[in-house]
Amino acid sequence: MAICRLRSLLSLSKCNSSSFPFSQSFIHRTFSSSNLPSHLQNVGFIGLGNMGSRMANNLIKAGFKVTVNDLNSDVLDKFSHMGAATKKTPFEVSEASDVVITMLPSSAHVNDVYTGPNGLLHGGKLLRPWLFIDSSTIDPQTSRNISSTISNYILKEKKGDFEKPFMLDAPVSGGVIAAEAGTLTYMVGGSEEAFVAAEPLFLSMGKGAIYCGGPGNGSAAKICNNLALAVSMLGVSEALALGQSLGVAAGTLSKIFNCSSARCWSSDTYNPVPGVMEGVPSSRDYNGGFASKLMAKDLNLAAESAKQVGCKHPLTSQAQKIYTELCHEGHEGKDFSCVFRHYYTGMDEHVDK
Repeated sequence: MAICRLRSLLSLSKCNSSSFPFSQSFIHRTFSSSNLPSHLQNVGFIGLGNMGSRMANNLIKAGFKVTVNDLNSDVLDKFSHMGAATKKTPFEVSEASDVVITMLPSSAHVNDVYTGPNGLLHGGKLLRPWLFIDSSTIDPQTSRNISSTISNYILKEKKGDFEKPFMLDAPVSGGVIAAEAGTLTYMVGGSEEAFVAAEPLFLSMGKGAIYCGGPGNGSAAKICNNLALAVSMLGVSEALALGQSLGVAAGTLSKIFNCSSARCWSSDTYNPVPGVMEGVPSSRDYNGGFASKLMAKDLNLAAESAKQVGCKHPLTSQAQKIYTELCHEGHEGKDFSCVFRHYYTGMDEHVDK
């Protein structure tokens, strides 16, 4: 069985923390099509937005035969000129692919692409693809429902060691910059055996993947990660705003945070105060980065998931309220770190480093 090859296939360097027993650090690779297993050579990709277009481009550069679909005809023309086959419907992509990857905006879009008219599962109970990978950020229950649906289908023919189709929910972390560079991190739920077999695909688009457990667990991990990110950004922004009001420069206070117990990604890598760090959204009027409307969407997913399982979530609710308010005030397209300026201070000027 493929699962028996887990340790040997994934003998790449492990994450430092022993709490991630199935995690790997990947090196971005280019593959020759002759070196790829036959069941991985033909890859479909649906959803060619800011993230998906870059991920699909990396698959092409890595040597996969890629077939794409998107509602935007201009982006389809671009991929056609790059050598990718283009299809008018998700079902046509399914018929041409051994593996299909989706990168879509919401749960509703994912449901439609998989189960809607001309969707990936439109052609009855027989499927050509043995693996579906959804990298969208959606609620865990939708991932589990679609995975369960796919498990009731049958492959038209055996693919490698696989006699039935599988789905992996594999949302990503790293944003557009990491998608461009092929350094995304994947959080993967579903069959561990399928996770191992999909290694070349993850290698071609990312630097690492963490196996999170059964179906839906990748989606669950992603919304938990983004919940923690939102709360930490709010905490750092609130503390920096208070510090400035008390007479401590944001640059000075950030230095203190970053060499003491308050240190976190929001303070030392993605500081929200204009002028403290170069190369981050706060240094360019909060343009680029991770849009506030996307953070609000992810917080809505986290809040709904918490309600479904009866988990207390006061910080989720407060963060959800703040980011929803930001969006209603017209800042939905700005990076989520704009909460410092537009919620806490209302200031437009840069601060001294």
